[in-house]
Amino acid sequence: MHNSIFSVPSFLPSSNIYAVNIRQYTTEGTFVAFANHLPRLKSMGVQILWFMPIYPIGKLNRKGSLGSYYSIQNFETVNPEFGTKDDFLQLVKTAHSLGFKIILDWVANHAAWDNVWAISNPNYFIKDDNNNFVSPYDWTDVIQINHKNIDQQQAMMQAMQYWVLNFGIDGFRADLAHLTPLQFWIDARRTLAAVKNDLIWLAETEEINYHQAFDISFTWQWMHAIEEFVKKQKSLYDCVNILKANKNNFPANALRMFFTSNHDENSWSGTEYEKYGIFAKALAVFSCTYLSVPLIYSGQELPNTKRLQFFEKDTIAWNENIELFDFYKTLYALRQRNNKIYNSTNTSIHFFENYLHKNIFIFQLKNEKCEIVVFLNFNDSYISENIEINVFETVYKNLFSDKFEIVDTHYSLGLEAASYCVLEKINTT
Repeated sequence: MHNSIFSVPSFLPSSNIYAVNIRQYTTEGTFVAFANHLPRLKSMGVQILWFMPIYPIGKLNRKGSLGSYYSIQNFETVNPEFGTKDDFLQLVKTAHSLGFKIILDWVANHAAWDNVWAISNPNYFIKDDNNNFVSPYDWTDVIQINHKNIDQQQAMMQAMQYWVLNFGIDGFRADLAHLTPLQFWIDARRTLAAVKNDLIWLAETEEINYHQAFDISFTWQWMHAIEEFVKKQKSLYDCVNILKANKNNFPANALRMFFTSNHDENSWSGTEYEKYGIFAKALAVFSCTYLSVPLIYSGQELPNTKRLQFFEKDTIAWNENIELFDFYKTLYALRQRNNKIYNSTNTSIHFFENYLHKNIFIFQLKNEKCEIVVFLNFNDSYISENIEINVFETVYKNLFSDKFEIVDTHYSLGLEAASYCVLEKINTT
């Protein structure tokens, strides 16, 4: 188990991430059109905006009519479909003025067939015996970068610096980080730290040693397990055991990102409603309250109930009624009020395992004067339980009802099917 060589930015553990799909966000699919949504996202409590790749998309061997964002033709400019560099710079400035942090999606493992380097520096890429470029896996729209080429690694780091120096961005989300050697990311982080302090490093990986270079990693293992639980293929014990193993196996300062959807899941595996059915909201409560840097994907607050096409234009159907706006705003505000829970490696987690066999998931997070207890009903019917919780002592506020409750050794829990309750300790001293 390796702790990061680097320190985690102090604001990060209690923050949240919102993934922005520029193409599908608005009818126009531009930076300028997206900027109109910034005040709403700010009001909802969003803190970090992760932009899916904003770079030009390769035309050669492209998938679909618009291609994949992850098939990058040039790492140092913007996709003209989204607007100009000036448009993006203005978007970053507006976002920064509202207090947002901006992270860019970064693809270090592969590039488009017609990437500018394929012409200027073909040795940056792997070639077969016939001197042809090679695609990784079945990703036929991209070619494999040669990670052993030191000049390539330097060029990639310079491209990353370009966005920090010229646009003032605040960090990176590394696409499939583990496909690129860990040493590259360590070197990149060290190089970029000299340009700007406190950059955010989010890795799309669950490889523990990558926390030497990264602050945050993904949680697919949990995501797959909880989906199998919902489909009655796993028990709630199995899922909680994953959380316990993560706590024991990952470095103390490693942050994990929990989510009910993201761009890949939505397009390829189904929306959170396809995957989790009536339990989607309860799982969103988990993602936002557990020791997590929670992610939501473009349109989840609507909620968006369709799979967005990946290689075509498929606009999110926004309307005046953002149904889950208050839901997420309430959860994000809870995290800020209790940021000591999220910002400390000394926070205790207690799972009430006696109730797991009844498909009632209860956990308590406690640190200094802050305490949160979360109850999730993973049954498709109403439950009524007298919960033995001897650790309680004081006044709690029910997050979603706004009512105050005095709890001692027992808590009388009544929850509708698939619903949830969050109790927050109120400090009376």
